[in-house]
Amino acid sequence: MKKLLLTSIISGALALNLYAQKLIVGATPVPHAEIIEFIKPDLEAKGYEIEIKEFNDYIIPALTLEAGEIDFNFSIGLPYMKELNKTKGTHMVNLTGVHIEPLGIYSDKIKSLDELKDGAKVTLPNDVSTETRSLKLLEKAGVIKLAKSDAEFLTTLDVVENPKKLNFITLEPASLPRSIKDTDIAIINANYALEAGLNPKNDSIFLEDKDSPYLNVLIVKEGDENLQSSKDFKEIITSPKVRKFIEEKYSSAVIPAF
Repeated sequence: MKKLLLTSIISGALALNLYAQKLIVGATPVPHAEIIEFIKPDLEAKGYEIEIKEFNDYIIPALTLEAGEIDFNFSIGLPYMKELNKTKGTHMVNLTGVHIEPLGIYSDKIKSLDELKDGAKVTLPNDVSTETRSLKLLEKAGVIKLAKSDAEFLTTLDVVENPKKLNFITLEPASLPRSIKDTDIAIINANYALEAGLNPKNDSIFLEDKDSPYLNVLIVKEGDENLQSSKDFKEIITSPKVRKFIEEKYSSAVIPAF
């Protein structure tokens, strides 16, 4: 009887695995993929098979989602999602906000922005959303002045006061940590800072406020937001368990937004 019961349990487990719905999640490595890895057991308990596909880029996951090659995109913030929908013709929809990654200014040459010399080199992200965010951060730090601080999107051409005659160099976001040794200050997204072993709270010389509007979101393609898998994913990724995981693992470098 025990043998029969054990056989039934094993058969049931195999059947559950056989009919599990596979979900592919596109994510940047830190903290996005780590958060998905943490919730995998909870998603699997609901009958899903989870595959994490890592990207070191912001545009490719959006295009991959549009092509139907992944089911979820967890790599970018809400403003950039909207910008890509406009410029790349994607149809991304915000399923839920998950966290905020404070943008930071880093340097291995100075310890304060007061030490910036005339003609200093500044490296910053080349995607329009984070370039905008970087310029607003520099303005808040009192380094530059912008034509319209409240504009949705800005470039270095919108800098109207640059008393130190800073030289701006835009780079791929993933390459910014490597630029620190060759520049005076580098403005780096928290995910790439963490991946490079930098602690935004301790290693930055100026850090974005925790009330930043640049929310990192879990994204699906338009039309998929009401699928049961989307509802289950949203419920799990915004659970108290995940909030605790983010707070304990990343401290103030990554801030839960739910």
